[in-house]
Amino acid sequence: MSAEKPEQDDIPLADDDDTVTIISGGKTPRAAQPLPKEEPPEDPEEKARLITQVLELQNTLDDLSSRVESVKEESLKLRAENQVLGQYIQNLMSSSSVFQSSQPSRPKQ
Repeated sequence: MSAEKPEQDDIPLADDDDTVTIISGGKTPRAAQPLPKEEPPEDPEEKARLITQVLELQNTLDDLSSRVESVKEESLKLRAENQVLGQYIQNLMSSSSVFQSSQPSRPKQ
């Protein structure tokens, strides 16, 4: 038999003691939690009402999500159009003498 201890013996068990030992991976063992108590049976009408409300809220969320996506697309489209129009206006202004920089000419002496 080998003189080395198997790695299994180094792992603390929940029953061993209350101290926390860090094992490989940086995770700490937790004490076992009791199972949740069973809830009393709910009113079938209340359950049906809640299910209906959840379904309505899911539909509303779906509608809002699709609306947000369409607004995003429209916004991107309008930004692109604004850039094109801005460039067009700049080109018009640079080609027109009316919009050229007006530097006062110095009177000749």
